[in-house]
Amino acid sequence: MDKTINPEHIAGNGLIHRRHLLGLGLAGIGTIAAGSVIAADTGMLSIPAWSKTPGNGPSDYGSPSAYAADVKRLAGGPSATAPGSGVSRTPLHLLRGTITPNSLHFERHHSGIPAIDPAQHRFVIHGLVRQPLSFSYEDLLAYPMVSQIYFLECSGNSGANTAATASDTNAAAIHGLLSCAEWTGVRLSTLLEQAGVTAAARWITATGADAASMGRSIPLSKALDDIIIALYQNGEPIRPEQGYPMRLFVPGWEGNVSVKWLTQIKVAEGPGHFRDETSKYTDLLPDGKSLQFTYPMGAKSVITSPSGQMQLLRQGIHEITGVAWSGHGSIRRVEVSADGGSSWADAHIEAGQQHLALARFRLPWQWSGAPAILQSRATDSSNNVQPARNIWMAGYSPANRYHYNGIQSWSVSTQGEVKNVYA
Repeated sequence: MDKTINPEHIAGNGLIHRRHLLGLGLAGIGTIAAGSVIAADTGMLSIPAWSKTPGNGPSDYGSPSAYAADVKRLAGGPSATAPGSGVSRTPLHLLRGTITPNSLHFERHHSGIPAIDPAQHRFVIHGLVRQPLSFSYEDLLAYPMVSQIYFLECSGNSGANTAATASDTNAAAIHGLLSCAEWTGVRLSTLLEQAGVTAAARWITATGADAASMGRSIPLSKALDDIIIALYQNGEPIRPEQGYPMRLFVPGWEGNVSVKWLTQIKVAEGPGHFRDETSKYTDLLPDGKSLQFTYPMGAKSVITSPSGQMQLLRQGIHEITGVAWSGHGSIRRVEVSADGGSSWADAHIEAGQQHLALARFRLPWQWSGAPAILQSRATDSSNNVQPARNIWMAGYSPANRYHYNGIQSWSVSTQGEVKNVYA
């Protein structure tokens, strides 16, 4: 049987085996998917205007094409009660790969972006240490550095899907408080070792230089593990909206603990119980109690294409693609369903995925024009499995908006319209 004409279906509603993405199978899928492509007539080729005259010369800092102007963050409106507070979301549905460009990395601010002169900024380590230390930006540049690719996710990301009614919007609006970058900086453990942590120490508290004096508490064990003082993002100095000149970066944990514009770390016996870890960033339970310090982000995935507010323009083979991640390790498996979870197929996960980083998954799908509900389900290296929405909701108060990692469902209508639904 010719697999390019009759591909191997392995789950309901048109899902095709992931091997068709590899080797000769990829060419076969391309043949089927290219039904709208017009065969070229070499005698009709013409030279476009942009090939007839010299273009612009080199610049001091690159910019995207004017024809890609729609690839930008989804910015929220200003806050009437907290000036400078707000978010802008990464356009996940318009990106491929796993690394987020610096200009598209999501933002979350509690009191705006301070304009910090690095020559006047100081970072202090004090508290339960034998020798308090004060660092300038230049001091930190002299230390040995490490580079690592990590995702960063706000704990309120995807919280829109905890509402009673599914919002008709796109992947950025629901899941765009998520990005992934290469972070470069100094290991916090190196600086704490130099300061000399005393035997009584169990926690650190980190505070930022913004007007909100953002502060968070972190167990000392994590501080001595993989936390870095990040100075660079994707090879360039971190942007002001990401904490220039320096930020704490806490891999795998909710984004709020990666305090930006870092100004001090206090080593202490217990947590600081800051405003943003008592009145906010706690998980409300059905009995009225709250969980505090629930730091790691759960196993999670989202199909970014096809996704909300997209339109399928033809029947035939499409590539389902998305990203998966977990604060408990790497992504071991991603399953995809086209029938609302009645049957599942293993997606192809791109090679080179890393610990606590985004993983890109893909799977071919043959859409016949019938209704479909697309879902993805992630399993991480610690065997955590992404839960169905109803299972996640049963574990929390209806008012809880933090740490939602339930399965995302996208419906596809007979007209090819893609919408966010609960299934």
